[in-house]
Amino acid sequence: MPILVPNTENFVAAPSRTQPGGWLAAASRYTKLLLLSLVLVNAHGALAQTTVSVPAAQPLSGGTLSVGLGTDTAIIDPSITGSSITAVITRNIVDSLVGQAEDNSFTPWLAERWEINGDHTQYTFHLRKDVTFSDGTPFDAEAVKYNFDRILDPKTTSAYAKSLLGPVESIVVSDPDTVVIRYSKSFSPLLQGLSLPYLGIQSPTYLKNTPSTTNTVVGSGPFILDSFVKGSGSTLSKRQDYNWGPGYAAHKGAAYLDSIVFKLLPEASVRLGALNSGQLDAIDNVPPANYRSVQANDKLQVVTRENPGVNTAFFLNTSRGPFEDVKLRQAFQSAVDVKSAVQAAYFGSLKPADNIFGPSTLYYDPAVASLWGYDVEKANRLLDEAGWKVRDTDGYRTKDGKRLTVRYVYDSADKSAEEITLAQAVQFQVKQAGFDLQLVPVDDGSYTAALESNDYDINSFWYVRAEPDILRTVFHSIYAPPAGANSSRTKSLDDLLTRAVGASDEERRELYAKAQKEIITEAYAVPLYVAAYQLGASKKLQGISWATNAKPNFYDAWFER
Repeated sequence: MPILVPNTENFVAAPSRTQPGGWLAAASRYTKLLLLSLVLVNAHGALAQTTVSVPAAQPLSGGTLSVGLGTDTAIIDPSITGSSITAVITRNIVDSLVGQAEDNSFTPWLAERWEINGDHTQYTFHLRKDVTFSDGTPFDAEAVKYNFDRILDPKTTSAYAKSLLGPVESIVVSDPDTVVIRYSKSFSPLLQGLSLPYLGIQSPTYLKNTPSTTNTVVGSGPFILDSFVKGSGSTLSKRQDYNWGPGYAAHKGAAYLDSIVFKLLPEASVRLGALNSGQLDAIDNVPPANYRSVQANDKLQVVTRENPGVNTAFFLNTSRGPFEDVKLRQAFQSAVDVKSAVQAAYFGSLKPADNIFGPSTLYYDPAVASLWGYDVEKANRLLDEAGWKVRDTDGYRTKDGKRLTVRYVYDSADKSAEEITLAQAVQFQVKQAGFDLQLVPVDDGSYTAALESNDYDINSFWYVRAEPDILRTVFHSIYAPPAGANSSRTKSLDDLLTRAVGASDEERRELYAKAQKEIITEAYAVPLYVAAYQLGASKKLQGISWATNAKPNFYDAWFER
């Protein structure tokens, strides 16, 4: 609040850092004067008053930001992975054609301006002329074309990035500073996809001369990747000549921080201990059991951003095994007490999901919540109707001598302790209805092989994107593994999701409402919780902004002295 002081000729201005006697002495005199002034205001309410605001702290340059990460990424090239950890790290390394502010508006970035034709089949981008990559090579329209052609090339295996670009017909370089992307059919979600680091622009010279980009990336961003070691972390250093940040940024020029160090610390207690001791400045995945205590610490802060997009869910494989039968899928869904399971795992720090979409996703339909929920009587009735009437001595249902078993195969290195606790809670709950849910932890290679060979009943993940077109990535048949993330292996939504891409705003709302309803009522998935990025940080860390994919941006970040 502003401070009210008497309007007196003896009032002096706030001291400067160069004032004789030093800042501390001057600040002390200033504080005493303010206190005296407040006393005078109380004593003489009739005095004329002047409003004086205490100046806000100004950003300072310098320092190394140390961030502890709870999970790892196997690939640092954002073009060939959908990893959220890769997105957090490389947002500092690669720039995008357009930016998306926290209010969802689009701002210039590498593209100064753009035009879109009436039916969203042609996008023309006019590029900045002063941008270079960190290897010294220039950014231009040819660089944009090379990056997007690489992503569209099937040999690159850019499943997620390719889905963001959509069904591109052609990419044309009109002149060195103009690139045109054309579609044979309307494609409305392009700008939102372009704002994400997965479509960030990398140096063509680097890409052409690097056989494997798994461990390296060269972009035009405010930081340079010095090193990335899987299982350890990443080190980034400031690019001194950077001067082309996104339109939503709070400042221009080089980043304030000198460097950023991302450290992999999967043990929650170790991560939190390092934050409390000052060895780390920030951590992700604040341990749910310690969430309240971190909030109460006067030296720390917890900032939570709920993810837009597809909520964390169990995706039920409709193409094989028990879940080919819709009644078994609906029974499993009804047997899960989502609220209790999420509370047991996350102690109230995350919200239970009531839909496949998170609430902050465009066209999220709150009416879907009333279409499903925990109902063990319904689960038992559906299982009886499906012919699974007999239980064995362990309480599991059987049919023709075969137990009702479903396998949840997961990458053990990719799941947190809380996610395992959640799965175990669900395992206990569905047993009450007679399901034998088996948790099958495997390594990364075996997990990928299981998806590709269709050897699983349940997969679990979440996808962050504010644009509802993310449903196409997760539920369209062209993205069934290994081509993408359609672990439910559904086909019935193909036409609807394809039409929604080029429809008008009102039509899109109606189509995505239908999709949300079908996903729940046909039990293609069991939504579990609204994933959120929970950043625990020192209160000295200032200036963090947030991307619409609920990830922190460190370009504007600085340390308060």
